[in-house]
Amino acid sequence: MLQTPPPVPPAAVVEVTATRFPEDPAKVPASITVLTARDLAERGATDLCSALGLLAGVSVAPGGDTGPAGSVPEFWGLKEFDAFLLVVDGVPWGGAFNPALSTLSLEGVERIEIQRGAAPVMYGATSFVGVIHVIRGLPADAKGSVRLSAGSHGSFGGAISLRLPAGAATDSTLTVDHDTQGFEDPRTGFKRTHLLWRNRVQALAGVFRFDLEGTATDQQPASPFPRVGRALTSQIPLDANHNPAGAFLDDRRFTFTTGYDRTLDPALLWSTTLSVSRARQDAFRGFLTDVSSVAPNAHGFRERVDLTDVYFDTHLTWTAGSALKVVAGLDHLHGQGRGRGGDFDYFVNLDGAGAPGAAALPSQAAIRIDDRRDFSGLYAFAQWQVAPRLVVEAGLRLTRAEEARRTSTLDFASGTLAGGSDTRTTTRLGGSAGATWTAWQRGEDRVNLYAGLRSTFKPAAMDFGLDSGARILKPETATSYDLGLKADLLERRLALELSTFLMDFENLVVPQSAAGAPVLVNAGKERFQGVEASAAWRFTHDLAARLAYSYHDARFRDYAKDFGGGTLTQLSGKRLEMSPYHLGGLGLAYAPAQGLVVTAELNYVGAVFLNQRNTAPAGGYATWAASLGWREKTWEVRLDGRNLTDRRKPVAESELGDAQYYLLPGRQLALSARYRF
Repeated sequence: MLQTPPPVPPAAVVEVTATRFPEDPAKVPASITVLTARDLAERGATDLCSALGLLAGVSVAPGGDTGPAGSVPEFWGLKEFDAFLLVVDGVPWGGAFNPALSTLSLEGVERIEIQRGAAPVMYGATSFVGVIHVIRGLPADAKGSVRLSAGSHGSFGGAISLRLPAGAATDSTLTVDHDTQGFEDPRTGFKRTHLLWRNRVQALAGVFRFDLEGTATDQQPASPFPRVGRALTSQIPLDANHNPAGAFLDDRRFTFTTGYDRTLDPALLWSTTLSVSRARQDAFRGFLTDVSSVAPNAHGFRERVDLTDVYFDTHLTWTAGSALKVVAGLDHLHGQGRGRGGDFDYFVNLDGAGAPGAAALPSQAAIRIDDRRDFSGLYAFAQWQVAPRLVVEAGLRLTRAEEARRTSTLDFASGTLAGGSDTRTTTRLGGSAGATWTAWQRGEDRVNLYAGLRSTFKPAAMDFGLDSGARILKPETATSYDLGLKADLLERRLALELSTFLMDFENLVVPQSAAGAPVLVNAGKERFQGVEASAAWRFTHDLAARLAYSYHDARFRDYAKDFGGGTLTQLSGKRLEMSPYHLGGLGLAYAPAQGLVVTAELNYVGAVFLNQRNTAPAGGYATWAASLGWREKTWEVRLDGRNLTDRRKPVAESELGDAQYYLLPGRQLALSARYRF
């Protein structure tokens, strides 16, 4: 006779992204998912694309303009490189400019918190559609681990994480990892070396924190695939690389973060964080400008960008029993960027052969870009348990954003010097409000209903491309509303979530071609709305499943654009390019502590339009991933496969190459072994 397996104890899952204090995500009036180290290990997830692949409302396109080590996350149907916020251990990763995704390593991650929707209160660099918060740390009972891996296309890697010998009042850990990743595309790949030294010291009635982190990422960029008319061209081989010979995207990022946490009395906690980051980005790359064999048919650039980011936050968290929690603080985010480079024309065969190198491609101009950003904020947030089943919360942030920019271009052929400068200061309130009501509860099982309202703004994106103009664009603003249901059933074995959202957006920054060169412009008004549903069911301690579905409707409401010829075309009612109606995911993982490990995942991305006029459709597609491995108490060996059906669909639009799209990377296989001690 079969016996019913014993109940799985409810997991002590908490989040800090939305509130800054540990909180049960079910009590937060926003759609939040927490992926633990166990979740990632069961599925063999080693990057954001694989980690977030089974979440409702999220789609992560690997690669993009930032190189094969980067990615382009999409939340709520908006795929904009700075519309979401990347946070690492409480610090905006990428500072005042853009998320530094190509330098992000997931080695030694304790958990990843994903919030769908705006985060207008807690961080100086805000988000409109989502937050990805990566939190690192070794398990308290672990001394460390070692990883080795090898895969297709010459890929290999290794990592070591150690808890270092220290005194009774000190916790010190060291993580060092390196990964070399190859791809099916010729002359495409990346190498990333990462070091993180973390320290916690109990002193002066509190805890001092200081971390040193360094990342070196060397990339060989792929080429986006051109569209001619309504479809991707058939004149170019699938894996052609039109970059100049020896093209590279190199990034060096060094970060020092320190902080102090102290309990002033049992109800009052003071926390302060200071983070200083220095980055250098070197680029030499190019793009087709014309699908023809007439020279020149490509345009490239070489550039060096130096970035300095400083983030400071200090806040108090006050808890009045279990009924009231208040956070109040101030922060400042400073960003300083300097770009120096030049551009050039060149010729490359349509199959990518015959690409000239740097020596044959002198710059035709000297281009200089300097930009400074300062965001200063005062914020307050309160959560109140009004009744045993009702929690309300509200927060406000007053932000003063200052930006100054200066550009100059010296054309070597004509000797003309052009450029200009601009400044913009914006002071504005943003905030959020919401409520969560426990509609039903029995033991550990419960059904919560929630509603939220958020209003936010942020300065327009700045990418330091050599085509960047001196004029500073208008700030982007958004107001969003969401309603949802969160349920924990079957003694917390089954977690269900259903949500619906509506967001009105103004001044969205989009790429546009001007005189053959890509530029960024404000795009009037847009509306994003949709429904998202997910289920996570742990059948037994070792067997779990995830199911996710999203329907997103992202449309222009008022945006007139000149597509050439001097005539404006009104795009009201048109869907945003590369934004699918439907997203879906289904995954099953059998991962006991010892023995056979098997996982399988199916992801679906619906049909999209490749252009803003909605005249170039691209069909939907599904991809499969799977893994097979064996675990023992201290070691594990596994084989992981991604995109097993080898689909090569367009997944992200280039903002540097006009009407060009990055394709989904081909099939990847990786064999890895990990030893824990």
